Amino acid sequence: MPRLAPGMARIRVKNLMLRTYIGINEDEIRNKQDVQINLTILYPAADAVSGNQIEQALNYRTITKAVISHVEVHRFALLERLTQEVLDLIMTHPQVHYAEVEVDKPHALRFAESVSITLSASHDN
Repeated sequence: MPRLAPGMARIRVKNLMLRTYIGINEDEIRNKQDVQINLTILYPAADAVSGNQIEQALNYRTITKAVISHVEVHRFALLERLTQEVLDLIMTHPQVHYAEVEVDKPHALRFAESVSITLSASHDN
């Protein structure tokens, strides 16, 4: 993860619990499963800090609602694909300089709490 430069803000959305179709087994294709999503987003926040106006801030609620909608209405064979699609959605916002997405699939393996995939992207500004 990039170092937090002056004027940059780090937004973290922690433990977003959603249900979606994820997997390749017959049971996974038929039934929605829980996924847990963590987002980290860096954006320049100097204007938001000094102006204290919502229009100057990156609206994390809008981003989170878009993630929820996308994940809940689509089907995914692989965690990698789900993670990449969420990352792509976040990176469409021009204010975002860097984003990291981690998707956990609870109980995907016997004796493991979960399996997760993490992907990141950045805009060179």
